[in-house]
Amino acid sequence: MQKRLSPEAYIDGVLSGNRVILSRAITLIESQLPQDKDLAQQLLEQLLPHTGKSIRVGITGVPGVGKSTFIEVFGKTITAQNKKIAVLAIDPSSQLTKGSIMGDKTRMEELAHDPLAYIRPSPAGNSLGGVANKTRETILLCEAAGFEVIVVETVGVGQSETIVKGMVDFFLLLMLAGAGDELQGIKRGIIEMADAIAITKADADNIQASKNARLEYLHALHLYPAASNSWQTPVLTCSALNNIGISEIWETVQAYAQKMQSSGFWEQNRQKQNVEWLLAFIRQSLEDDFFNNPVVKQKFGDVKANILSGKILPIQGARDLLDSVK
Repeated sequence: MQKRLSPEAYIDGVLSGNRVILSRAITLIESQLPQDKDLAQQLLEQLLPHTGKSIRVGITGVPGVGKSTFIEVFGKTITAQNKKIAVLAIDPSSQLTKGSIMGDKTRMEELAHDPLAYIRPSPAGNSLGGVANKTRETILLCEAAGFEVIVVETVGVGQSETIVKGMVDFFLLLMLAGAGDELQGIKRGIIEMADAIAITKADADNIQASKNARLEYLHALHLYPAASNSWQTPVLTCSALNNIGISEIWETVQAYAQKMQSSGFWEQNRQKQNVEWLLAFIRQSLEDDFFNNPVVKQKFGDVKANILSGKILPIQGARDLLDSVK
């Protein structure tokens, strides 16, 4: 294990924008080692006054939609305006081997070499929503390091995308055209959560299909209740391959930020997200404490065996384990 730095070294390094120390600080907060938790907490508390000034953008989409290609061109559009962007690219973890691909820097090679960009791949592990357990904390560290735009790329549609929505300011849904009924295979709730929908790969022979898909989504959105923040979700088309429509999407993000900040919704939403973070952390801590309890560890194998053999119901097994720690 790499030797830990002093709290001052982490703090000074992050605030100065040192990429190496930022990466080491993120590794620290992602650590499951008990001895790292206090240091990570101290680091976050000291850096908190330097956070909160970025635009946090969540990006999700169906498989094959080209998220990495889109994010690379989107990121280059932002850095061309002399703004710093951090991309938190979450890799799917194998539930069998617990391994992760961790190939995002390869898939975003050009952006990875941009001095104004920082790409941090993290394994999703067992967490829901296609995001890593410590994504919220990583966002704060990147903000303290001076990044003005934070992009969270998720594993994909179909998991608890509300978790992503609960930690970003703007939620972008990427969709493909020409795959039959455009509304098939995607949850209505995800469309309702989107602050913008972008039809990708709108190039070559796919231009007309993309226009048709755009009209279908616009029609579908009109059937949904109006958003509480009075924002009308736009549906855009783009081609990352030809860099068409990407700047318009960035302009949409900026327009949203300006409107929500002036209305007060921006701050209200972040306060709501902090309460959600509080509850999520409590739930995770209770679960960790429960399964690390020596009594539970001792009894869990027998309870599991009884469930597998059909001797008891899962509910009974759960109650037995919960009663054992009362």
